[in-house]
Amino acid sequence: MPAALQTRLLRVLAGGEFYRVGGRELLHADVRVIAATHQELDAKVLRGEFRADLLHRLDVVRIRLPPLRERREDVAALAEHFIAAVAAEAGTERKHFTPAALSLLAEHEWPGNVRQLENLCRRLGVLASGREIDVGDLPADWRRNAGIDGAAWLDPLRDWGRRMLEAGTEDLHAHARAELDRVLLEVALAAHGGHRSQAAEALGIGRNTVTRKLGSSRRGNRRS
Repeated sequence: MPAALQTRLLRVLAGGEFYRVGGRELLHADVRVIAATHQELDAKVLRGEFRADLLHRLDVVRIRLPPLRERREDVAALAEHFIAAVAAEAGTERKHFTPAALSLLAEHEWPGNVRQLENLCRRLGVLASGREIDVGDLPADWRRNAGIDGAAWLDPLRDWGRRMLEAGTEDLHAHARAELDRVLLEVALAAHGGHRSQAAEALGIGRNTVTRKLGSSRRGNRRS
């Protein structure tokens, strides 16, 4: 806020009187002011960029609302609220986020804070094709980052492991490792057009290992 505007605002708050732009009639104001900022006004006062007397006028009850990245436990509830609001406004059937999608949302840094989450929900409410909004509906760069840093697949893995143990599965580690090898091999081969050497390089294993794992997978399929 420019210094001249700060002076005018302070005059209005102090005396409750003001003139319209270009006007000559003195008007009176009886208002309560709710002000919001993302800047550190105390520091700006020390630097001479904000009037201390104006800050004291405004700073009656100060409420600090942490940014969304500091209260990730609120992301899921806010996302469901916004997606419901989108459906109500458009008169369409409400969509829901899958647990995996909500997990990925909670990992995001949200530089645009709650407004960014709201805008994302508005976009997903229109563009997501199904009734459920899954990880594949979220922005591609989020999915890439989650795959490298956030490991969003760990939560579904935990759920799968828990269900397998509850069902009495034995030798779960060997079973999970075999499934992991199979899925990663399928993904790598698909990404590289079936070229085993390129798939092996992407996975960080030897080409002979790829051939051996492919043979093991095929034998396992025949037995099943």
